[in-house]
Amino acid sequence: MRYIIVLAFIASVTSIICGYTLEVDYSQKLIGFGVVGLFFVVIPLFSYHRWKNRDAKEYMLTKEKLEEMRQKEGDTRKL
Repeated sequence: MRYIIVLAFIASVTSIICGYTLEVDYSQKLIGFGVVGLFFVVIPLFSYHRWKNRDAKEYMLTKEKLEEMRQKEGDTRKL
């Protein structure tokens, strides 16, 4: 998975750079495909790869976690 992400990132960045440097009729398409590849392929794959073995409930803000944070700070107010 890591190699696919790196390969897609390099391809997207190369496409953007070639679109800016080359003087061809389809240079704007190269830039566009590079940006689309970066934002619709690379970033979702990277996010999935980094978060696939984690529990999202650990990062949610609940009443229990709010009370725990308030106790650590010494605040005695209730919700």
